[in-house]
Amino acid sequence: MPPEPITVADAGRRLNRAPATIHKWGNRYAARQLGRAERRVYYDYNDLATIDGCIRRSENIPPTPEERDQLREQLRTRWAA
Repeated sequence: MPPEPITVADAGRRLNRAPATIHKWGNRYAARQLGRAERRVYYDYNDLATIDGCIRRSENIPPTPEERDQLREQLRTRWAA
């Protein structure tokens, strides 16, 4: 799945989380950053959604964006079967 750039505020709305929470995830879990523009940081929505899913399922959060990519693929394969 290609990266989907999203701001902290927009990600907060989509995930029903406070923007401060999204920002904290960016730091704590090294969420994949896709760039900066006009004082805004753009994260990969898919990476943030994976972090959110792990938290909601009470699972450990993989420490790198690459490991979260692998987890997403495993979950996608599991649900497709």
